[in-house]
Amino acid sequence: MNAGVLTYETIKDWKDQTIFQFKDDLKGLNSFHDQVMRKVMQVAIIKLNKGVPPCNFSWFVTGSGGRLEQGFISDQDHGIIYKEDTEESSSYFKALGEELSDGLAIVGYPYCKGNIMSSNPLWCKSIDAWRKQLLTWMESESWEAIRYLQIFFDARVLEGKVNYIRRLKSVIYEYQRTNPNLLKRFTANIMHVKNVIGPFGQLLVERYGIYQGYLDIKYSAFVPYVNATRVLAIKEGVYETSTLARMYRLIEKEEYAELLRNCERDFDQLLKYRLSLNKVDCYSDTHFFKIARLGRKEKKEIKQIVKNGIRLHDEIIELIEKGC
Repeated sequence: MNAGVLTYETIKDWKDQTIFQFKDDLKGLNSFHDQVMRKVMQVAIIKLNKGVPPCNFSWFVTGSGGRLEQGFISDQDHGIIYKEDTEESSSYFKALGEELSDGLAIVGYPYCKGNIMSSNPLWCKSIDAWRKQLLTWMESESWEAIRYLQIFFDARVLEGKVNYIRRLKSVIYEYQRTNPNLLKRFTANIMHVKNVIGPFGQLLVERYGIYQGYLDIKYSAFVPYVNATRVLAIKEGVYETSTLARMYRLIEKEEYAELLRNCERDFDQLLKYRLSLNKVDCYSDTHFFKIARLGRKEKKEIKQIVKNGIRLHDEIIELIEKGC
């Protein structure tokens, strides 16, 4: 990025001019998103005009950003952990969270519809308050609480102290070791998978609406791999956030080698298919694939990837349900 006055608008211009250099490079694309968001943080801190933050903190991203699986358009999923539970810290980081959310929106990251943003007090707390929040969610076991725990487990530090996230994730890991019902609540939360394989083996596309004729690759393909692998990572205390990194770590354990056989290959190929969706107008466009664009070989490959994802999903749920 050229030297000069750093503003949300200049960051947006740089982002728009540069991002398509990574149309064949998922790792580079996600690294670029990180760079953009860190520059937004720089501007947000300057705009607060309050000097340096009052204490150490972590700004983390979650969702596809936390898992390093973002496409060309990505919405916001982020939060803040700060060290000191004081009125000064609470006031400062509340303001910073609001500034970050607005700044990211200006730069081109839509607001999260689920409000998983640092501007939401639920996602901006001291480390002690975060520990209490995680325990409350785990003890509650409500559908929403379990969903939030899954989102938090995908968190990756973008700016600040890295060890805060690790310490908090270990709270989840240790709790589920002595409360095995928590893992079963996780599997109950992810039970539903969108079926896009018809009775004759054909791919089922959207029948109505703006995505008529498109395949929903988010809920039919990505979600089974992501959710199932995450549950297994929570069970085994695997703190890597990307689905591929979790698979590689889990495969090192003999009991999961066969279960995860070829899954990393399938998921990597799925990411490449999603990366080809680079001419999109909005965030939801990155979740749908035009089947007419595919040849016979590609359709066969996608069907196999979907089937393997459902197999992995179902077998991990069965494993957890048996208490293995």
